[in-house]
Amino acid sequence: MSRRAATNRPAQQTDARLGQIVRVLSNYSTMVISGAKLAAEIGATRAEVWRLVQQLRHYGVSIEGRPATGYRLRSIPDLLLPEIVAPLIRGTIFSHFIHHYYRIGSTNTTALEAAAAGAPEGSVFLAEQQTSGRGRGSHSWNSQRSSGIYCSVILRPAMPPSEALVFSLAAGLAVQAAIQSFRVPVDLKWPNDLLIGGRKVCGILTEMAAEATRVRHIVIGIGINVNQITFPPELQNSAISLQLATGKEWSRVELCAALLKSLDQEYRTLLERPNARESVLLRFQERSSYVKGRKIYVEENGGYHGTTYGLDDRGFLRVHTPDGIRLVLSGSIRAV
Repeated sequence: MSRRAATNRPAQQTDARLGQIVRVLSNYSTMVISGAKLAAEIGATRAEVWRLVQQLRHYGVSIEGRPATGYRLRSIPDLLLPEIVAPLIRGTIFSHFIHHYYRIGSTNTTALEAAAAGAPEGSVFLAEQQTSGRGRGSHSWNSQRSSGIYCSVILRPAMPPSEALVFSLAAGLAVQAAIQSFRVPVDLKWPNDLLIGGRKVCGILTEMAAEATRVRHIVIGIGINVNQITFPPELQNSAISLQLATGKEWSRVELCAALLKSLDQEYRTLLERPNARESVLLRFQERSSYVKGRKIYVEENGGYHGTTYGLDDRGFLRVHTPDGIRLVLSGSIRAV
């Protein structure tokens, strides 16, 4: 996901009243609501309502009306506000603690700081825009405003640190299932990318705080290119969005809900089923064209060529080389 902006100023969470205005206007979608009634519904003054409505308009929410005549929502906005997302993911561990930011340096960094301060498991951090997105290592992540899904979640599994890679692979399966529920095929590239036509549509960054024998918390950051129609020149040949792949605009709200429900299912399975870890490894191998029989170049230990040879029992990638089988522990891979 991303690093915090260089200013080191804490990210400002979205004013909860913005989501409340959207919720109220959605509940009265066929009628005009007076400024006085809207103010009473959200516990604000009419002047504050006007200011908040102007802020929503700035973020692209189409609201008709003025203080003297009342307000009406033209359409449900495609914003990842808690009031919009939470009802769609009831019953999951992610429905109770959703934090939203219009502009943030980093969803992952903010989530890591919150986790260290005791934020509960299942906390979700969503942003409309990231200013310093990154993937694994030193790679950056392009985060255009309200075009993608920029999401980080906090998990607190009772497990040793050596098992952390399985959670990253399970997150990849969850993203794949969410996208494919809309009938769009997507490939898994070990360990943390999802591809359409060989171009990246999603990246996953898993970060952890742990002691010698147990994990304190894991933050899984997921960035999905949804409705981008252009990318910077350096990414045009390697990145793709769902809109570019399918020729149609997507609902980020619906996709985000599908993602969190799928991630909840994978996580519960890992915690509750004795053979769940083996299931993740098997399913990842079955659903990825990169894990077995793919000629690749590995960017670690000086770099080397080989052919993928499946996963070991911890989830690391095995590569067949002229010198024998080698394990990829942390390096990036690319097809050749």
